[in-house]
Amino acid sequence: MSDKRAHHKLVVWQKSLDLAQTVYLVTKKFPKEEIYALTNQMRRAAVSVPSNIAEGAARASNKEFLHYLSISRGSLSELETQIMVAKRVGYISDIEIILNEIESIFSLLGGLMKSIKEKST
Repeated sequence: MSDKRAHHKLVVWQKSLDLAQTVYLVTKKFPKEEIYALTNQMRRAAVSVPSNIAEGAARASNKEFLHYLSISRGSLSELETQIMVAKRVGYISDIEIILNEIESIFSLLGGLMKSIKEKST
């Protein structure tokens, strides 16, 4: 992995890439009729997390970075809900590992946001 971009060094970005990979692997096993429904939504939400971290890190101001980090947290909450739906309809049985990953990333994003806010004041 190249260190050409600032976000490559962020643990939260790295962990969110891992989460996206996990979601892709899990949703591969979903029924084919879900490809344009829950599968697609979960994958889009999962990919949105590292994508928004990267986009925010490339922006010119901390205010913009915070905005994109907030969007990442929203995507995480969306993914959490979709994971719970997938469990309720029987597509996933054990969701604790994924939920723990989501919680860890959510906390890391919160810490990063707090740090950026403190530096901005």
